[in-house]
Amino acid sequence: MNKSIILIITLLLSFTVFSQEKYTISGYVKSAETGEELIGATVYIKSKSIGVSANVYGFYSLTLSEGVYDVSYSYIGYNEQTIKVDLSRNIQKNIELAETVNKLDVVEITGEKADNNFKSIEMSVNKIDSKTIKKIPALLGEADVVKSILLLPGVSTVGEGSTGFNVRGGGIDQNLVLLDEAPVYNSSHLFGFFSVFNPDAVKNVKLIKGGISPEYGGRLSSILDIRMKEGNKKELTGSGGVGVIFSRLSVEGPIVKDKASFLVAGRRSYADVLAKPFLNENLKNTKFYFYDLTAKVNYELNAKNKLFLSGYFGRDVFGSGFIFNWGNATATARWNHIFNEKLFMNLTAFYSDYDYAFGVDEEDPADDFDWNSSIVSTSIKPDFSYYLNNKNTLKFGAQSIYYDFKPAQATFASDGQTSNISLREKYGIENGIYILNEQKIGARTSVLYGLRWSHFAYLGKGIKQTYRDTIPGITKPLDEEISFAKNKSIANYNFFEPRLSVKYDLTEFSSVKASYNRMTQYLHLISNTIASTPVDIWLPTTNNVKPQVADQVAVGYFRNFKNNKYETSVEVFAKDFQNQVDYIDNARIFFNEQLEGDLLSGDGRAFGLELYVKKNTGKLTGWVSYTLSRSERKVNGISNGDWYPNRFDRLHNLSVVNSYELNKKWSFSANFVYSTGTPGTFPTNRYEIQGVVVAHNVDNKRNNFRIPAYHRLDISATLTPKKNEDRKWKGEWVFSIYNVYSRKNPFSIYFEQNQDNPRKTDAIRYAVIGTLVPAVSYNFNF
Repeated sequence: MNKSIILIITLLLSFTVFSQEKYTISGYVKSAETGEELIGATVYIKSKSIGVSANVYGFYSLTLSEGVYDVSYSYIGYNEQTIKVDLSRNIQKNIELAETVNKLDVVEITGEKADNNFKSIEMSVNKIDSKTIKKIPALLGEADVVKSILLLPGVSTVGEGSTGFNVRGGGIDQNLVLLDEAPVYNSSHLFGFFSVFNPDAVKNVKLIKGGISPEYGGRLSSILDIRMKEGNKKELTGSGGVGVIFSRLSVEGPIVKDKASFLVAGRRSYADVLAKPFLNENLKNTKFYFYDLTAKVNYELNAKNKLFLSGYFGRDVFGSGFIFNWGNATATARWNHIFNEKLFMNLTAFYSDYDYAFGVDEEDPADDFDWNSSIVSTSIKPDFSYYLNNKNTLKFGAQSIYYDFKPAQATFASDGQTSNISLREKYGIENGIYILNEQKIGARTSVLYGLRWSHFAYLGKGIKQTYRDTIPGITKPLDEEISFAKNKSIANYNFFEPRLSVKYDLTEFSSVKASYNRMTQYLHLISNTIASTPVDIWLPTTNNVKPQVADQVAVGYFRNFKNNKYETSVEVFAKDFQNQVDYIDNARIFFNEQLEGDLLSGDGRAFGLELYVKKNTGKLTGWVSYTLSRSERKVNGISNGDWYPNRFDRLHNLSVVNSYELNKKWSFSANFVYSTGTPGTFPTNRYEIQGVVVAHNVDNKRNNFRIPAYHRLDISATLTPKKNEDRKWKGEWVFSIYNVYSRKNPFSIYFEQNQDNPRKTDAIRYAVIGTLVPAVSYNFNF
């Protein structure tokens, strides 16, 4: 017999003998108490040293050779469950984990596996659950999502009363804030003192600062991904609180037990109601309040299909005579579909509207002023996860977002004569397609690599403006205007955005990670103030305003100690920014049809070191974070063309967060924060002209001085009365003091001529909160 034929037969026989059929076990991991999916729950086969984590929708998929296996399901705060599986065919297995009866006295940042800090390929990521948020001392005793993330490494703000947050040297507009996948353009109530997110409705908070996956796009600096609770599928429950400034209430329960549920949560401030009897006649019509409503329903059609509907609506009203009125509205529809044991899809459609109004609160229409502005976005977004095998998970998808910008719809009336000073609407469409693969290479190495392609079109109906070049720092003169019909393309941009993350396990308890990502942003926040305000304007990329681009590299070392009791990380990062928007001196931001002539474009850079130590278990828990960083810009026409610090640049940023469980009745928490003062532009000289002092900056440098450092201590004590296990109602009292030692932290410094001595100039230090703020609140659930 021919030797080659013998060889082929031998190989075929060998394949038949030694090869084994492979099958897949897949399904959802849920809470036995509520039916909620457990994001990031661990599924592990000890005999094979193979495991997988559930995705953000609680779905998992694990492929193995035919055989009998002990499959373990775990999630921190829940009892581990192990089942025996005869994998002789594909199996769909949904698991419900019961909460641990004798809970540890711990503060958990996340319910994922304790070693996720160094085992996961993710880096530059922090996660906080609602229980942790509620333990952190806060202003007036009200738990707050955004204020909680300010205590994490790499995150800062310009000061109290400022809207938004800054991440790794980026601006507040460079953070993509998502509520159930819908963007939120202004995340603050009451000019930044509280966030718009009701902690009773929040399930999970994830902040991504680097190593950003290709599935995300549209912002340069970070992704704040907030997932709402789905609603209890087992029984009707509720929670809420009564505080000094507002009260809240949430109710959730089954519509069809184990198949459909709902959640409704609302808040309303009442400072206006309490203060009204004490206001004088001139202030009797003063309005200052906010409210929000969050709602969600979900329905499990069958084993392979789930539907979700969620929405948010919130508003702030403030003023007397002149009234500010602003708020967000979002709506999200999601469909989860399992094509087979390896292919999972989530289809999302959302609507998001941020609008504000500013006007005169007068009954006489003869003298009036009304100004409305908004940004509305609608989107469709399919995402697919294909579990190729235990070493490769493929994800791919696309997104299209349509934008409608209304910078100003305004009228004013005087002596019965009305004038329309509205600005033209602007339109745009942003598209993206991505693909990525998370791959395990050997026992120690994991790699995530992928590519995102993004496209933006600035659309009509609109005007294409062209400006002539001039001396940098001076308003550019308008050259010509060309009209475009509806949906006609005025300007187009395309970018490829590569992403890469690598993890290598050094030991059983440590790893090193590295990442690179390029991000492109097509939206611009037009504001020349030091912090976001309700009347800031969002505008699209145009033929004159180019897309912002950022490249970031990060490297880190991650190590856990004492059986994951302590986790630590050290990260360094460097970011390069292009096409950063800035303004000429005395730029006219509002009601300016030729605003683009006042805008400048330049480069930016940021680099830093982040240290993080967290104690997970025991009576004393918490973390310490420290950031050493710089954030600078270079714009031709500003500061003599030299590099200058961003207004939100802080060299040092330290946060210490601790929680101590004394016993079952009393627990205590404390925060301490310290940060270097932010820069400001101050005069270096002064002139006197006929007794009037004129300030002058002889060096023409921007942000040439720094205000004093910021530091603050907050404390709280929580009293939980003795529980009666037979009672449904459970409550707790929270006593807190914000700014314990009454530090007058300066928000800004300004100058004015001394009234007694005109030759003297006084520097006035403005502090938003200059004293301690005690508070008492009562929280309950039933």
